[in-house]
Amino acid sequence: MALLEEIKAPIKSEMETFEKKFRHSMKSSVPLLDKITHYIIKRKGKQMRPMFVFLSAKLVGDVNDSTYNAASLIELLHTATLVHDDVVDDAYERRSFFSINALWKNKIAVLVGDYLLSRGLLLSVDKGEFDLLRLVSNAVREMSEGELLQMEKTRKLNIDEKIYFDIIRQKTATLIAACCATGVASNKKDEETIQRAKDFGEAVGIAFQIKDDLFDYGDGSKIGKPTGIDIKEKKTTLPLIYALNNADNSTRRGLIYKIKNQNNNDKKVREVIDYVKESGGIEYARKTMMEYVDKALKILHTFPENDARNSLEQLVEYTVNRKK
Repeated sequence: MALLEEIKAPIKSEMETFEKKFRHSMKSSVPLLDKITHYIIKRKGKQMRPMFVFLSAKLVGDVNDSTYNAASLIELLHTATLVHDDVVDDAYERRSFFSINALWKNKIAVLVGDYLLSRGLLLSVDKGEFDLLRLVSNAVREMSEGELLQMEKTRKLNIDEKIYFDIIRQKTATLIAACCATGVASNKKDEETIQRAKDFGEAVGIAFQIKDDLFDYGDGSKIGKPTGIDIKEKKTTLPLIYALNNADNSTRRGLIYKIKNQNNNDKKVREVIDYVKESGGIEYARKTMMEYVDKALKILHTFPENDARNSLEQLVEYTVNRKK
């Protein structure tokens, strides 16, 4: 599996330029806000979203000012949603760092999220990037709808596969789809080409989320041990859906009872994990994930072969083989 640094090779200088532009896009004259945005930049993750934007742009042309605007817009709006998510989830850590709400409390965290959202909107309006704004705003709307749909369905644990895919398409896949669509749109205004890039990103995003589901069962993770976090939070993942759908009524009722009422009991969570593994839920989720990988690669191969396409292919592989 290629390392992220190797995958970044065709866009190395663009990513370095982007970091400077992104830092500038977050600047504020309010000292507290400047301190918090500096903290956000300092704890940045793998930066896969900007990578998808720049590599997608290079699929069909060169990186230009519009591409940098697209990457900044995606990162600003996505960071805003993460800050708000941590407040909604009462989460005090993100990527092993304290969350904004843990350090500065909920009220400030919500306002920081609002500030980042407004910076993204102003960036688009000031630069006249209305097509990019439409693509990204649609993604943020869908992410919110996906979260709410998951909250609604989790209460009853009545998620079937169709609803599951609706949720993960909106929650996770729509943002990666927007990265690929805006990258191509920054270079090419052809709707069919933009839609192909969007479909590619959506398939990658769905595979990415199924991989996250598998981590809960220790499958392919760095430590190789189940965490059961999704079960404790009553999240219905693909391996669990498969197990529930293929269980007899009595077993199904027992599993649902454990998830609903005994989800803080490590022994009971372990019993659910073991049942999911024995029922073939892990193999089914892996197989489904690879079907989406194949779909993504099939779409990707409709674009001309170049270094960016090769890197995107490696990025898809990285997505499903990562250890965390």
